[in-house]
Amino acid sequence: MYKVTDLAKRDIINITDGTKLGAVTDVHFDLATGKVLSIMVAPHRKLGIFSAGRELLVPWERIVKFGIDTVLVEMDSLVLK
Repeated sequence: MYKVTDLAKRDIINITDGTKLGAVTDVHFDLATGKVLSIMVAPHRKLGIFSAGRELLVPWERIVKFGIDTVLVEMDSLVLK
């Protein structure tokens, strides 16, 4: 079992291109069903100057695997919020 706070300690890696995306800052839930809808990720600085101050939205279904130190996601394009 994982706690939401455990996600913030893991690196989020995009398996599509191997990019380190950043750290989890928030988790979005559907209150009616109790299901997790998405995670918000604070972008790693290497994503570019245009992502400064913005967060990445990663839909829950794009999460591939939870590891000890990382969370692997598969994102073809990045959605900044």
